[in-house]
Amino acid sequence: MELHQLRYMVAVARTGNFSRAAQTCHVSQPSLSQQIQKLEDELGERLFDRLRRHAKLTQAGERFLPRAVRILEEMDAATREARAANDLDQGRITVGVLPTIAPYLLPKLIAAFSAKYPGVQVVVHEDTTARLRELTAACEVDIAIASLPLQDERFEVRELFDEELLLALPNNHRLVDQKKIIPEDLLEEKFILMKEGHCLGDQVLHFCHRQDFHPQVSCRSAQMETVQSLVQSGMGITLVPRMALQEDRSVKPVYRSLSDPSPKRTIVAFWPRQRPLGKAAAAWLKLMEE
Repeated sequence: MELHQLRYMVAVARTGNFSRAAQTCHVSQPSLSQQIQKLEDELGERLFDRLRRHAKLTQAGERFLPRAVRILEEMDAATREARAANDLDQGRITVGVLPTIAPYLLPKLIAAFSAKYPGVQVVVHEDTTARLRELTAACEVDIAIASLPLQDERFEVRELFDEELLLALPNNHRLVDQKKIIPEDLLEEKFILMKEGHCLGDQVLHFCHRQDFHPQVSCRSAQMETVQSLVQSGMGITLVPRMALQEDRSVKPVYRSLSDPSPKRTIVAFWPRQRPLGKAAAAWLKLMEE
């Protein structure tokens, strides 16, 4: 049983005539008659009495018709909803994002996106890079925001911007008043890092290793706010993305740029190669690029 057979059957029932039904369905009359005959053969029942100028529903046809109409209405509704889900007038987009990016980048982005596309719901999923890769590959996330490295051939990757990592120090730290701070000044310092699995912690370690020293890690946390609070309390130092600066707090770390070289991270968007971006996700990416 096929949908077009149901459509032909309903058209004949409504018009009462095979020829007029064929015109309504934009098919030839012999083709329409053949498909209804196949439907009747499958059911093992005649649906119409073929009169000379009229087609009349049999008792089986009268019982079958409401169900056929309901099936077609449900199919049409499902088609409309599926198309609307990826529309810019309504629908939903799921954005995966790192916890070290979400609270600083997303509020303004979501506000701007919602102002432009008020009918689209934005769902945010915060997680580690490894977990975001899994969710995005499984198409549970439409588009994800993370930082390099992201060596995975399953994804299309779009670089968005580079961001400086600033040195965060307690207020009374010896380096606060030093005009130029270089990596060698950090050799004996204790570091507070993001918990293992969070890429920012790995990026700080990688930067230190490239400067030929292994930092003393005194503490780890899964929250950027906690890391900065521990720095302020004198537990150690860390590197903080510029977007995460605590500018609105009376008690906050002191931030300084490192030189020779200045550490950075590259923020990217990524999505599955086998699943082109839908309209809402493409609009989200365009807004991020802008």
